[in-house]
Amino acid sequence: MGGGNAQKAKMAREKNLEKLKAGGKGSQLDANKKAMSIQCKVCMQTFICTTSEAKCKEHAEAKHPKAELLTCFPHLKKE
Repeated sequence: MGGGNAQKAKMAREKNLEKLKAGGKGSQLDANKKAMSIQCKVCMQTFICTTSEAKCKEHAEAKHPKAELLTCFPHLKKE
């Protein structure tokens, strides 16, 4: 026989605890916030770390036509 409410509740708690320990899946919002590492120095807009030089140039030309590209994004400087 067996399988009373107390046993079912205990099993459910253990199952949920295992899910919490496994983690991994869920929202990526925190990871996305951390990846926003490129910043325009003129308007302080942030861009995800995988943003290409072309996208940075596009932003600079559209938003800051009087400023140079390197003024907005000094990390693009060729060494």
